[in-house]
Amino acid sequence: MSGLHGKDIKIFAGNANVTMARAVAREMGLPLGKANVTQFSDGEVSVTLEESVRGSDCFIIQSTSSPVNDNLMEILIMIDAMKRASAARINVVMPYFGYARQDRKARSRDPISAKLVADLLTTAGANRVLTMDLHAPQIQGFFNIPLDNLVGAPLLASYFKSKMTGSSDDYVVLSPDLGSVTRARNFAQMLDCTIAIIDKRRPKPNVSEVMNIIGDVKGKKVLILDDMIDTAGTLCNAAKAAIEIGGAQSVAAGATHGVLSGPAMERINSSVMSEVVLLDTIEIPQDKRSDRIVVLSTAKHFANAIKRIYEDKPISPLFNDVCSADVL
Repeated sequence: MSGLHGKDIKIFAGNANVTMARAVAREMGLPLGKANVTQFSDGEVSVTLEESVRGSDCFIIQSTSSPVNDNLMEILIMIDAMKRASAARINVVMPYFGYARQDRKARSRDPISAKLVADLLTTAGANRVLTMDLHAPQIQGFFNIPLDNLVGAPLLASYFKSKMTGSSDDYVVLSPDLGSVTRARNFAQMLDCTIAIIDKRRPKPNVSEVMNIIGDVKGKKVLILDDMIDTAGTLCNAAKAAIEIGGAQSVAAGATHGVLSGPAMERINSSVMSEVVLLDTIEIPQDKRSDRIVVLSTAKHFANAIKRIYEDKPISPLFNDVCSADVL
């Protein structure tokens, strides 16, 4: 495969992120590519490209969120369709990379599903993957093709910075677990405030038990940062601990991926948090919207990355700059 880019950019969407894909295409001044992505009556994915992609750089925008396997198959079959239609380069824009939590063998005989997904994308014919906030950064090493991992923290930092009142000393960034400390520290640097850490023990999957708080949150306005919110158990327990154990004044939260499965919305709506800010890497349906949920657009961020990839320019300038995002 030549290093030269194709004659033009074409943006296509599967069914997972159509609204976001339209916004990205709009930011780039392009129409959304014409593709019919449906299912046969037995559930098989059907893809028909309704325009030529010969010699073009194609970008498929699709998160592998619920229904995870349907969305993954859509990507694989769209890649195959484009490869057979002589696309110059096929780039998978996967704002949320599903299966990322299965990145190692936690127990004997466990699969490493994140590696399997990487192999599937590569074998199907993808030339590059663009994602945001991988749950485990080492997943980049699972790919034998380039993978760019954007960060959502600058978008969240810009939003919280615009809402901050008084001194930055009044605020503290709380890491919900020990594994998120680096992310929390970088976020705190963007906001020029201190950090604290929740030390917890998890007795079984999707159940978290808060133990204590490392750091001072007494009388502070706490901002909890995480890469994703799934069932919201970890988040809500951390918020409760910040108030009840730490004596925090208030709690708000931010996360890149709003998976929001199971009892997540019920927990968030009955929690002590004033608001939960999410990025639109996963399309949040109306039945999961509430007054406490704020959704920020990543369209400009991904549009800039796509332009830089097409023009063979570095995307590192997008990593740390605090940049504004529209509230959806």
